[in-house]
Amino acid sequence: MDLIASNLLLILCFVVGTGLIIAEAFIPGFGVAGVSGLILEIVAILMTGSRFGTGPALIALFAVLLVVGVTVFLSYKSAVNGRLSKSPLVLRSRERASAAAAGGKENPWLNREGTVVTPLRPAGFIEIDGERLSASSFGPFLEKGTRVRVVGQEGDHLTIRPLEEGKAPV
Repeated sequence: MDLIASNLLLILCFVVGTGLIIAEAFIPGFGVAGVSGLILEIVAILMTGSRFGTGPALIALFAVLLVVGVTVFLSYKSAVNGRLSKSPLVLRSRERASAAAAGGKENPWLNREGTVVTPLRPAGFIEIDGERLSASSFGPFLEKGTRVRVVGQEGDHLTIRPLEEGKAPV
């Protein structure tokens, strides 16, 4: 018990740092949780080195690298196949809008109606027939669930307008 009590700060740095790194795997981007976790892990490794020597510090370093590696692997698998792949944050159908713009062909989405799936402020994503597309609005900010019509395209973004309630679409 005395060993745990005397090294409680070191243990907390390892556990909390590992938890923050794992949490970062499921939070888009690299932010506060990941940086804080890495800092805590570095502090724990340095404390291990100063208290127990180089050997245990190297073992701790390899343990941290293993945790980070497994976390990156799980994050990648989740982005490709798991819940994260179904997230509105993952760009999936952007290539279709880009290909239509690059090929000079008529836009297959023109005058089609869809639903906003991420808030458009002014850019975000809409869904038409199950396809998630990059879009932007020159009008007001649009909230998730708003019905919209594609009126054009600029670059890789579809240009949309909200459908007005009670009016027939033009």
